[in-house]
Amino acid sequence: MRLSSLVRHTLYLILGSMGALTASGLFLHQVKQPSEVTEAYRACERFERLMRDNLDFDRAYEATFTKVPARRRAIAIADGEFGALDYAAIDDDLLIKAYKLRMQAFYLILVLAGPSDEEARLFFPPELKTALQRQPPHDPREFPVFVAQLQRDVSRFRAHVDQLAARYPSVADRVNKFRSETLAAKFEPPVNSRVEPLRGYYRSSVLSKDDPYYQIDTYTVVREGGKMRIVGIRFFNRLF
Repeated sequence: MRLSSLVRHTLYLILGSMGALTASGLFLHQVKQPSEVTEAYRACERFERLMRDNLDFDRAYEATFTKVPARRRAIAIADGEFGALDYAAIDDDLLIKAYKLRMQAFYLILVLAGPSDEEARLFFPPELKTALQRQPPHDPREFPVFVAQLQRDVSRFRAHVDQLAARYPSVADRVNKFRSETLAAKFEPPVNSRVEPLRGYYRSSVLSKDDPYYQIDTYTVVREGGKMRIVGIRFFNRLF
């Protein structure tokens, strides 16, 4: 008799929980996302997972970004902030390399962002300030020299961050926190609404107005060659 009462009580609890979930809409509106949507979320997750390993933007870029040369070039011009250059005089590989170096420098800067006055002197000595303030040339013929200098600047800055982390526990904590918090967003599709592709990407040079894309957190993702690929990062939405 006691067992029957226990069974009935358990059923009441289960049914009550199901009623609450139904009332809240979790059962009534739960949807299964298309595989394309799930893959788009996984692409963003993979980018951040790769960045968490060693903050290597080039590695994460090559694994998750568009493979179409024209799109890569368009992203570099649109997001590289190289000024009003005659880009027609600069080849694809150089522009893309410059973009990746710019992004690499930016991620390293973010590790040391928001220092105290005392930390600022340690984090950003004069020679690094000069490197960080370096401007692109106006003459496209000088762009190869600029990119070579940018590569040296990034190497110097990475070595600087590594040395600070090895010497100061507080900097090591900053690096670990950046990896574990800033680059640890949850990329799970919503369960109660269908994610639909968008059109009319604001970077018209990267995608045409009719190209479908997904905006997932700070990432823009498109289907390309049977895979979901990133074509843009609006990371300032989350980091500032």
